[in-house]
Amino acid sequence: MRTHTLMPSLLLLGALSLTTACSSGSPEPASAGPRATAASPSPIRTVDPSRIKGLEIVNDSSEQRSCPFATSYPDVPGAEAMTAAMKKDVEGRLATFRESACENGSDGELNISHQFLVASADVLGVRLTTRDGSAAADGQSARTYWYDGKAGTYRTAPDLIAQGSRDAFITGLKERLKGREGVDAASLDDTFSDPATRASAPDDMAFTADGGLRVTFDRGEVGTPAAGSYLVTLSKETVTPWLSAFGKRAQRQTVTPGGSLDLGATQPPAPVAPTHTASGDDDTDCKKVTCIALTFDDGPAAPETATLLTHLAQYKARATFFTVGQNVAAHPDLVRAEARGGHEVGNHSWNHPDLTKLRSEQAAYQLNRTSAAIKAATGQEPTLFRPPYGALNSTVRSATRLSPVLWDVDTEDWKYRDSAKVAQTVIGKAQRNSVVLMHDIHPTSVAALPQILRALTARGYHFVTVSHLRATL
Repeated sequence: MRTHTLMPSLLLLGALSLTTACSSGSPEPASAGPRATAASPSPIRTVDPSRIKGLEIVNDSSEQRSCPFATSYPDVPGAEAMTAAMKKDVEGRLATFRESACENGSDGELNISHQFLVASADVLGVRLTTRDGSAAADGQSARTYWYDGKAGTYRTAPDLIAQGSRDAFITGLKERLKGREGVDAASLDDTFSDPATRASAPDDMAFTADGGLRVTFDRGEVGTPAAGSYLVTLSKETVTPWLSAFGKRAQRQTVTPGGSLDLGATQPPAPVAPTHTASGDDDTDCKKVTCIALTFDDGPAAPETATLLTHLAQYKARATFFTVGQNVAAHPDLVRAEARGGHEVGNHSWNHPDLTKLRSEQAAYQLNRTSAAIKAATGQEPTLFRPPYGALNSTVRSATRLSPVLWDVDTEDWKYRDSAKVAQTVIGKAQRNSVVLMHDIHPTSVAALPQILRALTARGYHFVTVSHLRATL
């Protein structure tokens, strides 16, 4: 069960006094530890995931403070083999975490987030970054996944290098690592002399905007753990002769991306964003009628959020969506549909970490980056945020001007994927001015909504946003 104490709804709705946020344009702070690199690396080109037709983000998370996890990876039409590889890795890590951290009671958090490296023509590249607080050292690791649409094949990072150039590539990496603090030359030779290691490592490689190749080694992979992770950037001139045919296409599509991604999917799904538009401002007076605020975390998700918006429109109900930034970037059309439907769009961080375990500038970056994505989608900056896991402290408060929102009805729908149970929880626990926690990433939660709306409407409830509830009490 979740360990923090729920506040009464009136106290929960009260605004907190918060201090100034950091600039949203600041670079992402390092998660932990030094990163060994010879020089400032060239940037990785930004990919707009909203341009990928039929993209779905596979999300899972908990709200349990004793077992906090949030995972995400993309499902791209045509790249099923790559999706299967990511799914296997994510589910394996999550199963291990649940066994080691949740069942044994260790203090840790698992967070797996995604980043698109390239999505152009017949090349797709994705990096999954893992932060496992139950693991040794800092528990941080990353791996890149590649898909070759021309061959219809999932590729690993080493497949970017031609088989006959493997030795020269490894030698080039070793030369650039030798002499760095924490790297022992003998240990480095031993690492790469192992046939299994040479075949599978390094597993985090991405092309830079100018065609170079950035190779990242996790903490302890090629040096002492105390030295942190190591980054090697090979120039375009150096690495190009070593690339495989697929590697050269991936390099070319990264440097000069085409207009669209085509992996041979038969027919990408049609756009799913609802077109319902709320008529006028909400004039519900919560002093005179019975109000309730339904809130939905972790989205938007396709197609779940679209279905949810249709259910709400049928009852002229308004709700508050606490959105995750990386999902906003993937589905800005759904966020626009939320705002257009008269709903409130709030901030739920970029990739759902426990903000209380971050430094102030890291927490600010998580919230600022998400607010910027919401504004880009809707034209309006959010005013509310929900801290993942309900975790809030003075560091988080000092990192933002956004007003925090918790809840007093917890459906635990992330744990119980049962629409009837979710509906009965809301119907049974609802009180005047309640704030209800649900998640629009779960089909079972979306399926529960019609029964909730029907039952509570019959009892005289009015469904309003959190800000409207606060303003009219």
